Amino acid sequence: MNALILDFNELAARQLRDYRNVNPGTCFANPDFELSIDSAYQLQDAVAGLRIKEGDAVAGYKIGCIGEDIKSQFGIEGPIRGTIFRSEIFSDDLKLSADSFCNLAVEAEMAFTIGDKGQIENTFPVIELHNLIFRAEKKNLSELIANNGIHAGLVMPHNKFINTYQQSERACEISLQINDSIFSTNQVWPIKESPSGSLDWLLEHAMSHTFNVSAGNIVLAGTTLGIYPVKTGDKIAVFLDRQAMVTCSVG
Repeated sequence: MNALILDFNELAARQLRDYRNVNPGTCFANPDFELSIDSAYQLQDAVAGLRIKEGDAVAGYKIGCIGEDIKSQFGIEGPIRGTIFRSEIFSDDLKLSADSFCNLAVEAEMAFTIGDKGQIENTFPVIELHNLIFRAEKKNLSELIANNGIHAGLVMPHNKFINTYQQSERACEISLQINDSIFSTNQVWPIKESPSGSLDWLLEHAMSHTFNVSAGNIVLAGTTLGIYPVKTGDKIAVFLDRQAMVTCSVG
């Protein structure tokens, strides 16, 4: 199926409907369905437009598919961009319902906010939530991008754990704990070992796409850790230098 002859408004409506029905990306189950990278971003942006019309708002962007764990897990290599929505930003100690997601999975990563002059303002760790599903016969970047980087929300830390840029430069390790299992990396910032590496990539990417990075936006910088499925009863925490910073559980 040639994406160039598709009605992107119709396809975006289907994508959003599938997402709302906790059954994302069904179009990719069709073996004849194909999208170029550019068309996948066009579709992602069209879905964002529909969500904005519904009353939601773009809160920022995510960078994904960076680390070696992700590359080996999915067999594909980014970076890619996804969109963060205000309605899917949750507070620390959230109790999640597994039924609200399609194969709920979590990721630990650092994030930052953009200041009034375009500078990196505050930094903090988050728990990113995912619908961990691919439908195409072979995993590919177009499906990942069109499904918004399989992003399904993020859990923010308490305000006391939101630091200045300078404080974050001293961080040495970020860890994800799921029950008794711990996954850690010393590569806190995955691009050029600095949040500015992620911001530079995003700004360069924005120059060739139809969005702007604005003051107040949250940017998920990416991670070198993998994505980990979770289930009812699991307890999740993200640590920075062995201090618990943000938590959630699956009810």
